[in-house]
Amino acid sequence: MPTPQPYMDVQQLGKRIGNRVLFSDVTFTINEREHIGLIAKNGTGKSTLLSILAGEEGYDSGRIILRNDLRIGYLPQTPTFDGRLTALQAVTGNTEHLDKLERLDKLDRLERLDNLEKLESPNFYEEQELRASRLLTQLKISDTGQLVGTMSGGQVKRVALAKVLASQPNLLILDEPTNHLDLEMIEWLENTLGRTTMSIFMVTHDRYFLDRICSSIIEMDDSRIYTYRGNYSYYLQKRQERLDNLSTEIERANNLYRTELEWMRRMPQARGHKARYREEAFYELEKIARQRINERNVRLEMGSSYIGSKIFIATDVCKAFDTKVILRNFNYTFSRYEKLGIVGNNGTGKSTFIKTLLGTSPIDSGTYDIGQTVRFGYYSQEGLTFRNDQKVIDAVRDIAEYVDMGGGQRLSASQFLQHFLFTPEEQHTYIYKLSGGERRRLYLCTVLMRSPNFLILDEPTNDLDIVTLQILEQYLQDFRGCLIVVSHDRYFMDKVVDHILVFHGNGDIQDFPGNYTQYREWRSLQPKPQEDTPSPTPSNNNQNGRNANRQRRLTFKERREMEQLEADISRLETEKRDIETALSSGTTAVERIVEMSKRLPLLNDELDEKSMRWLELSEIEG
Repeated sequence: MPTPQPYMDVQQLGKRIGNRVLFSDVTFTINEREHIGLIAKNGTGKSTLLSILAGEEGYDSGRIILRNDLRIGYLPQTPTFDGRLTALQAVTGNTEHLDKLERLDKLDRLERLDNLEKLESPNFYEEQELRASRLLTQLKISDTGQLVGTMSGGQVKRVALAKVLASQPNLLILDEPTNHLDLEMIEWLENTLGRTTMSIFMVTHDRYFLDRICSSIIEMDDSRIYTYRGNYSYYLQKRQERLDNLSTEIERANNLYRTELEWMRRMPQARGHKARYREEAFYELEKIARQRINERNVRLEMGSSYIGSKIFIATDVCKAFDTKVILRNFNYTFSRYEKLGIVGNNGTGKSTFIKTLLGTSPIDSGTYDIGQTVRFGYYSQEGLTFRNDQKVIDAVRDIAEYVDMGGGQRLSASQFLQHFLFTPEEQHTYIYKLSGGERRRLYLCTVLMRSPNFLILDEPTNDLDIVTLQILEQYLQDFRGCLIVVSHDRYFMDKVVDHILVFHGNGDIQDFPGNYTQYREWRSLQPKPQEDTPSPTPSNNNQNGRNANRQRRLTFKERREMEQLEADISRLETEKRDIETALSSGTTAVERIVEMSKRLPLLNDELDEKSMRWLELSEIEG
């Protein structure tokens, strides 16, 4: 197999904003076909780094070396388009050909001939529009003539995804590609990127997505770069090993430091060569001994107020917007300490249901009976409404000067903010200077400081870094109250909820007793719904319905296909077991781990596809 060629070489890159250094001395290489995930804490310049690599923003030091013919596709975290464009125009950029003569006048003669030939090629725009239309359809944008200015944030994100994929780049740079996508679209994108030969460099908080797509992880931590040649699971293991080794090194250095410090105090006047050498070594040792493993964890150890046994009872609740039904005779009794997840495609009414429960959106009929002890805490995408001229500390003091932590413990607003990684210096930063993730962290702080006993979190994972998510998950697992989470983050949902409500749309809501992964596995085993066919008349129902199905038999070709599927499934299951055994053995070489980590998600997809086809054929045979 030929050695992968480098697409982009980043050398000692540095960037500052005012007096604040975002990063410095950042060095790494992106190779052909390589899929890299970037992990760093909020405020360390992840989005800025991606923008620089895409050529959208300048940098202060270092250099970036690109392959000559490299085509880069960039998906920013919040894409923007001219609202007057249709979805198809936004993807293809076909409005540019209207002023092609003006643009061609700026080119020299040879370039003009080449470009004119390309622009006037009868198939050029047809192929471009066909590819764009196909991608938009796959991304559930059915009306390609809809104006972008009338679209929701999720629809705009899908148009931007179609645009970057349709450009067929060599290198994809993706900033939070799963934000604002529903679960169906996330899984589609996961499958698409998992099969692509394009190189990928991305930032995402979706750990399942990261685990299944990336073959390498780059971590920016404490102004240093660490590279892990494996997926996210491999990264977690090796990162912990690195921290454990560092702890051992610091402990050993501390022990030796005490001995050397005593020597330094006893022999301050030593001037011999050996003494000078030992003195220099002492200062190097001191640097190691004074290191700290600074995880800067968000410590969410707040108490919640008492909540009684009655939470809320929904009775025959109905809600619709014109002909769009959100809730239809919805009945539900919420239990004490229940942790409920809500999933479903965009537009099925998940957020509207939450707003009806909170009373901010009126219901059409039915009742909500809410217990008297319930104190809601609501975190939503629309709730981030800080004043830019405020400082961080002022935003918290507007709510309370002191925060009740439970058990008789109180913290000042400043002490409380330090639990959320805001140092005393950062607390006096103006809010407009905060990164998106830092603003989200501050917002979460203002919700939890009120000590609610019923938390409702609507897409809480967007823009939060993985470290913060891990601590938030731990807090929610220990939370002595009730919880509703609306999220497209599958990993997060699996960690914190007991069961889920699945919003299928048109008022169809399914209560599933398990987490999202269990629901997905259950759903994959269900027979696919058959296409609508004209219903037979009652008089002919038995003759044309059940008897017709009974007479259906596998063809010779289908029998051969079924036999081949059985052999393939057996082979794939054996390969999967071998890979899983090798990955957990601890003796496999790093290069082999990288190959297997990349192969495993493809293997699972192939197994799912072949198993579903075998089930379809077996139902005919039965």
